[in-house]
Amino acid sequence: MEENNANLKSWIEVKPDSDFPIQNLPFGVFSHNGQTAVGVAIGDKVVHLGEAYEAGLISDVTKSNVFNEKSLNAFLSLGKTEWRNTRKKVSELLREDNAQLRDNAELREKCILAQSDVTMQMPVEVGNFVDFYSSIEHATNIGSMFRPNNPLMPNWKHLPVGYNGRPSSVVVSGTPVVRPKGQTKADDAELPTFGPSKLLDIELEMGFITGLGKPLSESISTAEALDYVFGMVLLNDWSARDIQKWEYVPLGPFLGKSFATSISPWVVTMDALEPFRVAGPKQEPAVLPHLQCEGDGNYDIHLEAHIQTEKMDASLCMTKTNFKAMYWNVPQQLAHIASNGTNIEAGDVYGSGTVSGTTPDSLGSMLELCWRGTRPLKLPSGEERKFLLDGDEVTLKGWCQGDGYRVGFGECCGKILPAK
Repeated sequence: MEENNANLKSWIEVKPDSDFPIQNLPFGVFSHNGQTAVGVAIGDKVVHLGEAYEAGLISDVTKSNVFNEKSLNAFLSLGKTEWRNTRKKVSELLREDNAQLRDNAELREKCILAQSDVTMQMPVEVGNFVDFYSSIEHATNIGSMFRPNNPLMPNWKHLPVGYNGRPSSVVVSGTPVVRPKGQTKADDAELPTFGPSKLLDIELEMGFITGLGKPLSESISTAEALDYVFGMVLLNDWSARDIQKWEYVPLGPFLGKSFATSISPWVVTMDALEPFRVAGPKQEPAVLPHLQCEGDGNYDIHLEAHIQTEKMDASLCMTKTNFKAMYWNVPQQLAHIASNGTNIEAGDVYGSGTVSGTTPDSLGSMLELCWRGTRPLKLPSGEERKFLLDGDEVTLKGWCQGDGYRVGFGECCGKILPAK
């Protein structure tokens, strides 16, 4: 599609290393002067879509103004055709040879805002949150720590393993994360104790966000899955490993996960990511027919996790990895969720599971990076970290590298505060 043309330029200045060139145009929700609205990012600016609609600049792409809303949910409910047409219209308005908005100073003042002047909000009202476990490297690493003779459970290569999480604790980047309290049990203790988690961790993930799916009891195939996926965000599924270890048998993650999940505020559309689709790893044994996926199902997204303690002057990159290595892809994940007839709703958030690579510096959690605390992370301040301490801030970054531009996700940040 023309909106992805590497040669496109905008009349808005965009730096070469910006996450938000005209080839991207991610959607988000912001507040400004007491108003909340939907916007699109370009360079260091935000296009106020509510004002653009009222001015007649994009009123031909939707039947009503869904852009002066406090979430993307109403827009997501319109479906793929409207999503695509809106991005196309915004792209046309921002191209260097289009004078309609460029040369109208009054309209520009209303419609183009500096990102530094707005406050980003949660992009969606999350109705459902699901987290997967789809990196074979991560699953094998974790399995080998606790089940050395049987790292992967028998079902792992046959279906995308996941769990239904808690949507109310999914928060936008920048929201502080309070250290959770819960039950833990030391290996040599007879009984559990209750108190703040001592093994607080990150999980470097991607998340995808859906529009309306099919009605309850109808499934979605892998071939049509992307018709229902609006876009992707960075996602940090904070994890209290000591709480998780004690409680997860026999029903899986619970309080060790539900205290906070952070997502980045800008949602990068699947259309913007289309040029970066790649083949995933070969799946052996062959999956069942309802999970078979034609074509390239993975995405070449470079990912990083950075840490900064209160004693550090600048952050340190802890890990670099890539989303393209995921064993289970987005179409398979959504098709599996819907295979039993569960309904998919606008604003649902789905985490990929921790993204880990094959090398020691490409692991997506501190549990792996520090290998259960046996290989502490050395910091420039002289400190060490096995898990997160109060005051530590973690920032996730991610982007796809194009020919002379990048399609990025911005940042997903969270600072650890003491338990209450």
